[in-house]
Amino acid sequence: MTVRINDFEPAYLKLHRSGELRERVREAYPRLEECTICPRECRVNRRRGKTGSCRTGEQAAVASYNPHFGEESPLVGRHGSGTIFFSWCNLRCRFCQNYDISQFGAGEPVEPEELAAMMLRLQGLGCHNINLVSPTHVVPQILAGLYIAAEVGLHIPLVYNTGGYDGLDTLALLDGIVDIYMPDMKYADADIARRYSGIVDYPHHNQAAVREMHRQVGDLVLDPDGIALRGLLVRHLVLPNGLAGTAEIVKFLAEEISKNVYLNLMDQFRPCHQAYEIPELNRRITRAEYEAAVQAAQAAGLNRLDRRIPRLVIL
Repeated sequence: MTVRINDFEPAYLKLHRSGELRERVREAYPRLEECTICPRECRVNRRRGKTGSCRTGEQAAVASYNPHFGEESPLVGRHGSGTIFFSWCNLRCRFCQNYDISQFGAGEPVEPEELAAMMLRLQGLGCHNINLVSPTHVVPQILAGLYIAAEVGLHIPLVYNTGGYDGLDTLALLDGIVDIYMPDMKYADADIARRYSGIVDYPHHNQAAVREMHRQVGDLVLDPDGIALRGLLVRHLVLPNGLAGTAEIVKFLAEEISKNVYLNLMDQFRPCHQAYEIPELNRRITRAEYEAAVQAAQAAGLNRLDRRIPRLVIL
C-alpha cells in the first residue's frame, strides 16, 4: 500500500498538539520506581539508581547515533535510517552480533534533552525516520526525549526496533506515538528462548506484542518512493538446525496477523559472542536451511517477503 507523502503526518504530532504526549511522559516515569517496563518485571526502583536485568537506571545510555544504510530498504531510502543504538538490552542472546552494546553496555548516559538533540540532528541530516534500536527498557526516557524534540520541530516517522520481548502495558503507552514497529520474532519455542536468550515465555510475550503492534499500526504503508511511513515490519533470523522455529513463526504471522505483513527473513546468522561455545550454534546457516525457511514463508501465504540472496552460508 502506498500513500502520498503530503497526506502523512507522524502519529506522535497529533498527540503532542493535544497535550497527550506530555501526559504519556508523566505516566511512564513512575513505572521506573518499581520497574515493570518489560515482561521481566524486575520491580527495582530505577529512579533511585537500582538496576535489574537490563542493567539500566533512570538514565538511558546511547552507544551511537547515525544515518544507517544497512537496514531494510523501506527504512533506508536514499538518505538512510536515523538509528539511535541504546546500550544494554532486556535479552541475553548468546549469539548477539552487537554484544559489545547489548551485553557489555558500550555507550554513555544521556539526558532527555541530549536524546532529543540526536533525533533532531538525524532529521537535519535527511534521514527518513528515527530508528530506536533496543528501546524496550528505556521507553519512558524515549518519550521524554521525543516530547522535547516534537516541541522544536521533529516531524519524521518513529521506528521502534525491538527484540520483541515487550509488555502490553508499555506498548499501550506507545499507542498513537510509534509509526513503525519493527520487532524480532526470534523463537517459536520457550525452552530454546530460555536457553539461548535467558528469558521466560518468549513466544507468549512476543506473539502478544506483535498482535498489539499490528493492531496499532496495521500493515506496512509506503510512500511512492518505497519509503515506510507506518505499519508493522517483522524480522526473523534463521538459526542453524531449525532452532528458531521458522515454520511455526511464519504460520503464526499468516494466520493470526496478516498475509500482507512485511517479513524480513534474515540470512546473516554467524557465530558471535558465546555462540562459538555452543555446538549447535557454532556455524553459519546452510543454503538449504535458508531456502527451507523461504519455502515455509511462501507456503504459509506471506506475500511481502524480503528475501535476500544468502551471503554468509555454507553449502
